[in-house]
Amino acid sequence: MIDVRVELARNAFRLDVAFAGDGGVTALFGPSGCGKTTVIRLVAGLERPDRGRIVLGDRVLVDTERGVFVPPHRRRIGLVFQDAQLFPHLRVATNLAYGRFFTRPADRAVSRDAVVQVLGIDHLLGRFPATLSGGEKQRVAIGRALLMSPDLLLMDEPLASLDEERKREILPFVERLRDEFAIPILYVSHAVEEVVRLASTVVRLDAGHVAAIGGAAEVLAPTTLAHAGDRFGAVSVLSGKVAALDPAHGVSTIAHAAGSIVVPRLMASVGMTVRVVVHATDVALGRLPDGATSVRTTLAGRIAAITSDVDGPFALVALDLAGGERLYAYLTRLAVDAMQLAVGQSVTALVKAVSIDERGVAGVPRA
Repeated sequence: MIDVRVELARNAFRLDVAFAGDGGVTALFGPSGCGKTTVIRLVAGLERPDRGRIVLGDRVLVDTERGVFVPPHRRRIGLVFQDAQLFPHLRVATNLAYGRFFTRPADRAVSRDAVVQVLGIDHLLGRFPATLSGGEKQRVAIGRALLMSPDLLLMDEPLASLDEERKREILPFVERLRDEFAIPILYVSHAVEEVVRLASTVVRLDAGHVAAIGGAAEVLAPTTLAHAGDRFGAVSVLSGKVAALDPAHGVSTIAHAAGSIVVPRLMASVGMTVRVVVHATDVALGRLPDGATSVRTTLAGRIAAITSDVDGPFALVALDLAGGERLYAYLTRLAVDAMQLAVGQSVTALVKAVSIDERGVAGVPRA
């Protein structure tokens, strides 16, 4: 468990946050400049807070009132940054060994063979970093941090510098890392799909303060009508079980109480519970009969709220779906008026399969 309560003032920026993570992946989420990396640096011991307390398990790492400050090298914390920061003159095997070098033999709880197997880097051990792809470098960097046998792993936007193909490659490895090692992770990202896929707890930061803490569905849901340019960040998180895999068409079907959700091909098994990110700008509403549209995902719901932009073109519609989950849809006010939409009305939500990013669809993280 990690418990963080810190304050820090630097020029015009002021950080004042308090949150706790009970295990698994705790994600720090928010826009650039909101304080995510500063929190990571404070937890790692790379900066000192003006006031506050940081506790990891039963160890107090920082307590400004008592004058406690454990130096970085004694915190038993592994770090993975955007840049893998491997030693270019050392082969992969030696880079990995460096992770164990500063850990006492009695504290080496993580097996080298287990790390190599989980991260799929056995075939890379004899190579130099310059010959590796970006995704391969990040896997080696993660392995080096794991081999410290840390009490906490800090991952500061580890996929931000990778292209889309490399992100797609490495996400399953981060997922296996989460599930197969009993090491809590503090994960920084501004990518919704990463957070939903990996995190059991989400801490949303805004301008140096905690805006919300909880599960992905509640923390990432839009609370107000966003400014025009921000509407693309409004999402819903739905959960269901994989009902069918259709390799002939390259799609998978997820069963939901409100209907079926069709998504691009998943690396999942039938019966697996998964979470799906749906962007509010990708949802249309209608009262069409089944089969009247090319859209394969149709979900039954009732309008719970409509928030309109009085001087602008948009409206945010909240739907209570059958089964209890909430789905948000961004529409134009023109569409709302033309369809005469109203609170309490039964409608059908339509979502194109191609609009769902399969990178954000994965098994529900362990708490």
